[in-house]
Amino acid sequence: MPLQGSKIASKSASLLASSSSNRRRRRGVDRSMSRMISTPTNTTTSTIQKIYDISRDVFAAATPGFVPLPSDVEHLTRSLDSLMLQDIGLDASMSCFTANPQDNPKVTYIHFAESPTLSFCAFCFPQSAVIPLHDHPGMTVFSKILLGSMHIKSYDWVTTFDSNEVTRMPNGARLAKLNTDAIFDATSKTVVLYPEDGGNLHCFSAVSPCVVLDVMGPPYRPEEGRDCSYYADSEVVRVGGDGQYAWLNKVPRTFEMNGFPMHINIRM
Repeated sequence: MPLQGSKIASKSASLLASSSSNRRRRRGVDRSMSRMISTPTNTTTSTIQKIYDISRDVFAAATPGFVPLPSDVEHLTRSLDSLMLQDIGLDASMSCFTANPQDNPKVTYIHFAESPTLSFCAFCFPQSAVIPLHDHPGMTVFSKILLGSMHIKSYDWVTTFDSNEVTRMPNGARLAKLNTDAIFDATSKTVVLYPEDGGNLHCFSAVSPCVVLDVMGPPYRPEEGRDCSYYADSEVVRVGGDGQYAWLNKVPRTFEMNGFPMHINIRM
């Protein structure tokens, strides 16, 4: 999910402490929602701490290109698969889910924790809200839908191909293979993408109000050359018999989200 390269509106400086300059503009917030997510219960705190502890161990050695051990992937996905929305202190009645679909609804970003090796957060979508097609350079990302349904479209870069085929165009477009083009919901298993496969570039579109929890590592770091880039995809074309492919063009974009901190003391 995009963090850098995004603008997040929030009244709390703590949420923005590690943000890039692109996220410094703030707007007013819905105070009723802020109150609802500012006082997590002991049970919520314990659950979030448990997920963070597992994630910290899984991503302990995360550097760009890091892929967790299969046993670690299984452990974290099993823990995320068991989560429900209330486990992380959110509620389907929150105002962030009620935006008019005709009003260019914004995604709301909920910050739980960030360390040098991982980022732990949730994204709340009103119906019809979209996070545009973007990448996760050198990152592994675990995504679990906790509410509603969303359409996920994802690609992976084509790095090797038949010598007679072109994988880069003079205009900068790169060839990518379609990984996923389907609707997922809260009954779906955790989706895991990796630096080179699993759908590292993806777009999320809310079919209904929904929430996706993300654990990713290592985090975006623009100062290290790992910012979030956005893309436009061409009409999917078949290139060979093993799948569908499209040309992806990097596009200039500033993606704006609302932002709210979860006031919880996670033991790092």
